[in-house]
Amino acid sequence: MPYVYAFDHKFRRPPMEYKDLLGGKGANLAEMTSVLELPVPPGFTITTDACRDYMHSGWPEGLDEEIAKHVFKLEKKMGRKLGDPFDPLLVSVRSGAKFSMPGMMDTVLNLGLNDLSVEGLAHVTSDERFAYDSYRRFIAMYGRIVLDVDGELFDAPLELARETAGVTYDHEIPAEALRELCDQYKASIKDVTGKPFPQKPRDQLNGAVEAVFRSWNGARAIAYRVREKIDHELGTAVNVQTMVFGNRDDNSGTGVGFTRDAATGANAPYGDFLINAQGEDVVAGIRNTDDLDHMKKHFPEIHADLLDIFKRLERHYTDMCDTEFTIEQGKLWMLQTRIGKRTGAAALKMAVDMTKGTGSGVNRWKISRQEAITRVTADHLDAVLHPQFAGTGKALATGLAASPGAAVGAVYFTADDADEAAGRGEKVILVRNETSPDDIHGMMASEGILTARGGLVSHAAVVARGWGTPAIVGADAVKIDGKQFSVGKTVVKEGDIVSLDGTTGQVIVGAMKLRSAEPPPEFHTILKWADSVRKGKLGVRANADTGEDATNARELGAEGIGLCRTEHMFLAPDRLPVVREMILASTPAQEEAALEKLRAVQEADFLDILDAMDGLPVTIRLLDPPLHEFLPSVEELRVKEAKKGLTKKEQALLAAAESWAEHNPMIGTRGVRLGVIKPGLYAMQVRALLSAAAKLREMGKKPIVEIMIPLTVSREEMALARSWVQTEIDAALKGMRRKPNITIGTMIETPRAALRADEIAEVSDFFSFGTNDLTQLTFGFSRDDVESRMMPAYLEQGLLKRNPFDTIDQTGVGDLVRIGAERGRKTKPGLKLGICGEHGGDPESIELFYDAGLDYVSCSPFRVPIARLSAAQSVLAAEV
Repeated sequence: MPYVYAFDHKFRRPPMEYKDLLGGKGANLAEMTSVLELPVPPGFTITTDACRDYMHSGWPEGLDEEIAKHVFKLEKKMGRKLGDPFDPLLVSVRSGAKFSMPGMMDTVLNLGLNDLSVEGLAHVTSDERFAYDSYRRFIAMYGRIVLDVDGELFDAPLELARETAGVTYDHEIPAEALRELCDQYKASIKDVTGKPFPQKPRDQLNGAVEAVFRSWNGARAIAYRVREKIDHELGTAVNVQTMVFGNRDDNSGTGVGFTRDAATGANAPYGDFLINAQGEDVVAGIRNTDDLDHMKKHFPEIHADLLDIFKRLERHYTDMCDTEFTIEQGKLWMLQTRIGKRTGAAALKMAVDMTKGTGSGVNRWKISRQEAITRVTADHLDAVLHPQFAGTGKALATGLAASPGAAVGAVYFTADDADEAAGRGEKVILVRNETSPDDIHGMMASEGILTARGGLVSHAAVVARGWGTPAIVGADAVKIDGKQFSVGKTVVKEGDIVSLDGTTGQVIVGAMKLRSAEPPPEFHTILKWADSVRKGKLGVRANADTGEDATNARELGAEGIGLCRTEHMFLAPDRLPVVREMILASTPAQEEAALEKLRAVQEADFLDILDAMDGLPVTIRLLDPPLHEFLPSVEELRVKEAKKGLTKKEQALLAAAESWAEHNPMIGTRGVRLGVIKPGLYAMQVRALLSAAAKLREMGKKPIVEIMIPLTVSREEMALARSWVQTEIDAALKGMRRKPNITIGTMIETPRAALRADEIAEVSDFFSFGTNDLTQLTFGFSRDDVESRMMPAYLEQGLLKRNPFDTIDQTGVGDLVRIGAERGRKTKPGLKLGICGEHGGDPESIELFYDAGLDYVSCSPFRVPIARLSAAQSVLAAEV
């Protein structure tokens, strides 16, 4: 199979279906060339197969010959040769993975220039300034990306050249100064590398292609893939494309355009444009950009052609498209297109709007409701639930509203400082002149992002929107100087608090109070459609421990409670002393008295929760953690004893804490094991629960109670615990004619329980998979320890495909869930199955749970909308 394909290669299927092979960019370039017949500069794509082979065993055999063949064809088609000293062909070399990774990998422009061909370019264009501007850009790009030379060696001389020439923008620097810059750049490269800047175009091309391959495993690309859960083994394609120049003259320009508003979802194209510039000037935020309306004033006919292409692209892809284009001396060229990234509000609006139809006659198109559901992601829903300012404040500066939501935090001026501060637990705002892919780790750590330069499609804007991080760009009143910035006479220093409103673009000094966002109407529309798809196939419950949480969960669409952790009730300030009384009791009578006090407060808690979920199932998990968690720290008491001495009560607490202390409490005396030692504890909880349910029934309500025994690992253990619960149920319901159905089940949270599920099912009415502990015990990981220390290294080096605490897909934990579900149902076909770990709100895990035949998922209340959407998407995926 070839490693290289021309853009106009005739595939058996539409090229956009070959993203695995050609990457997203290459597939879409081929689609625009061969199917849509748009004006695309010719070129060819080096496949992801070549990248994967390079990663595993070095430069692929035969690749040189294939590249040479396609370069020859390109030269013949264009009537120019790479590196020709009289009329040179120049090309760009760009990455293009299957999934869009904006700015994460490398690009080289103007390749083919050298000391001879630059003179030829100056001659054939009659523009020496343009030729040397292109050459200095190429040398700097190639030096940074291919030869790994510090970018400051190019940036500082460029800034000095602007100052010396007395100009503001790069395109105003005169030809002679640009020629000198080229010499300085080459000298710097020789000083750093010990070798002269490469002059042979074929060497340049091979070096650039290899640099793109290498960039797949660069730190910023790995960090992005870890966050976006993109497989490290996919590799990237490389696109070699004939250069067209937006920096030829004032009859040229370059821009980025969206077929719809990526921030609001409005059905109106928008974008950024610069006259006499190259694409890097737009996305890097080097110059503040103009919009497409401004472009219309200068290029009215081209503007009309561009909007017509936008309509064709939307109709073809049936989605909002993101494009890059260049005008070279009055001719429009399309450089790429892809399905555009968008904010949460925009995604919801577009999805709903597109079901209503767009265009007219033969050009009319629309999508189905099922397709609309698949267009919205968990991140989109999260984004519309972002907080907003609760009041108004005086704006210090205003920039472009690049990504909605409000953020408050301490100002930091470098990605490293921001990342370090976030690691200390600070809320951080990253402030930069403009961001680059090298800032990705600091951006990930930040609550919000502020840049002094850049437009709505700059790196900062695109990345922030994709992640749902509030961002403001192009706030040109912000002047950064080292570790402070000023606006007029106001100075904000590192560590000072600012507030950002990514919806309005306002920067406010100090901490604004935040309030929850109000989702747009389309939010409810999409979730209503999602519910109709998953109805009867996969339910969604919430994990809630208070009446308030239960009420919130129900308002967000929860269909019951899948996990109520009763231990959380014990930790309240007014309950903790009573729990300690029970632990310290030295006689059965004292223990019984303490348990009765706890029963009264537990009953009140259960009453609130069951009332909030009236008519819906509520799964109450009996006490799970070891008793030492309710006692003071042994170490703290020992220190106090040494310094001040202890009271009699504190001495008793110390003795109890030492008595209950365990070397490994996670697998110690907790869950059902605690019930075996203190059976009165579980009996008390069941009595409180049944009493609360009885009171609600007397009020005409319909509590549905499910009682869950934690951490059982054998049939015998479960049978014993069930007998305690059943005894209390029988006593509470004695004499009733229409007895409510109260089910008793267990949490499957150890590998043994999953493997012995067939036996445990004999004495269980339901299983709930506790994937938090199941993950820890499967891997032998302590979540509290490995996530901050070990996990980043494991993910970056590909030792784990996923963080197993985020998603159980491809981790092996999912296999245990499947086994447990299958074996449990084999013994008891009607066994109800659910999941109540954090994975209940993870889209990838939900798909696995649906495939495994679970009846419902349960997650935190504010993840319920995401679970509703993801459940519907899982049903649709299974149907496909």
